[in-house]
Amino acid sequence: MQNFRKIKQFIFNKKIIFQLVFWVAILLYYISTKWPLEKNKIFLFEKMFLLVAVQILLTYFVVRFIIPNLLSRKKKLKYIIAFICLTFIAYVFYTAFRCYYLLPKYPEVFRYRPPLIFQERTTNIFAFLNNIPSLIFPTVIVIIINYYQQQKEFLSLQEQKKSSELEALKNQLNPHFLFNTLNNLYALSLKKSDKSPEVIERLSDILDYILYKCKDKYVPIRGEVALLENYILLEKLRYGKKLQTTFDHSIEKEMKIAPLLLLTLTENAFKHGVEEEINRANIAIVLKATEKEIDFTIENTIPAVVSNENENSEREPIGLKNIQKQLDLLYQPNSYTLHFYEKNNVFSVVLKLKSK
Repeated sequence: MQNFRKIKQFIFNKKIIFQLVFWVAILLYYISTKWPLEKNKIFLFEKMFLLVAVQILLTYFVVRFIIPNLLSRKKKLKYIIAFICLTFIAYVFYTAFRCYYLLPKYPEVFRYRPPLIFQERTTNIFAFLNNIPSLIFPTVIVIIINYYQQQKEFLSLQEQKKSSELEALKNQLNPHFLFNTLNNLYALSLKKSDKSPEVIERLSDILDYILYKCKDKYVPIRGEVALLENYILLEKLRYGKKLQTTFDHSIEKEMKIAPLLLLTLTENAFKHGVEEEINRANIAIVLKATEKEIDFTIENTIPAVVSNENENSEREPIGLKNIQKQLDLLYQPNSYTLHFYEKNNVFSVVLKLKSK
């Protein structure tokens, strides 16, 4: 029973079926092109069948042993010579079959044709060169097909890798925000605050969006705006009078954007502009979506402690590696710009995305 299953799997293997169909098609092509010119159809079939048999051997030797090793620079010349030698051996086999099998069997076919002498044909370089195109024709087709399939598989693997990397990046988002919000909710519940239901509702909307509504590669920007509004409101509840924030947004046309990009930038501004601030912190966010592009600017005041530490050094963007990785994975290099600025104790991030 197990052997039967193996035989069945072998017979219905897609690659094997494709190869059989390919070589049958090659054989039929050869026969059809010579059919009107050749009176003896049996001779034609035997001749073309042998030609295809020789081509099959040549093709699989080249594909299995020559092509993989051609990638090695040191051995490239060696395997090119090996390819020429294999082609010559195939030519010798085909010539021998014609001279010692077809010629004695079908003398009437060769009666009005040029003399077919094995030694002369195999030592004549011009005869060999003339036969190279017909011998390697299927080999070239198989190499092209294999290359196309490999490229297709490579692109598929690259896409899977991108998806995995993006998923990993998304999974890294907002862990401390979630815990801080839950702690804040716990504190509000102890105080029996009227704000507790609103916090639960906003947090629920955020989690629902992140877990279920942003699985596509690109999502409508209005959903991202709603996500930012919920996030900002929760942070306002958390920091109270310590935080002054504005969020101005204008959407002239519904655009699509990679999910959670804007949230990452916003989260970074809160993390490094508010958490470390002793006094009042300011965050200003401006989003504009036009038919051509999406402009997103976020500014946060630099805490006094951080400002003093970096008084004599250029401040580097902190915690923005995720956003750069996502942009590299999801957008072409010329379809976005991401800049960081620092002036008068204000740290700014400007992101511009071309329309999707």
